Amino acid sequence: MKEEEFVERRYSQDRRSSVVDRRLGLDRRRGPGRRRTDERKSAEEGQMTDEQFEFLMAIDEYKKQNSRPFPTWTEVLEVIKALGYRKVAEPKSLESFKKNEKPLEATK
Repeated sequence: MKEEEFVERRYSQDRRSSVVDRRLGLDRRRGPGRRRTDERKSAEEGQMTDEQFEFLMAIDEYKKQNSRPFPTWTEVLEVIKALGYRKVAEPKSLESFKKNEKPLEATK
C-alpha cells in the first residue's frame, strides 16, 4: 500500500461528543429532560381520562411528599377529598362496576 493513499483519521473532530448517552434515558426527539412518564403517555394516548390522570398525579405527589410508597385507604380518601370530591349523591350498587369475566373452570 502506498503511503500517499493512507488517510490519518485519528486527528479529526471527535464525533462521539454529539451522541446522546442512551443510559440517561433521554429521547432525542423531545430533547433532554423531556421524556414522558408512562402515566403521561397513557393520558396523551387516550387510555386515561383527565380525571383519572389528575387523581393518579395527586396520589403520586402524596407518596413523594410523605415518603409513603403504599398509602393506606384512609390516606387515599384524604387525597380524594383534597381534590374536591365530596359525597353529594345517595350511594348506589357496585354491580355496574362488576366485570363480566367467567371464572376459570377446573379441568379434571
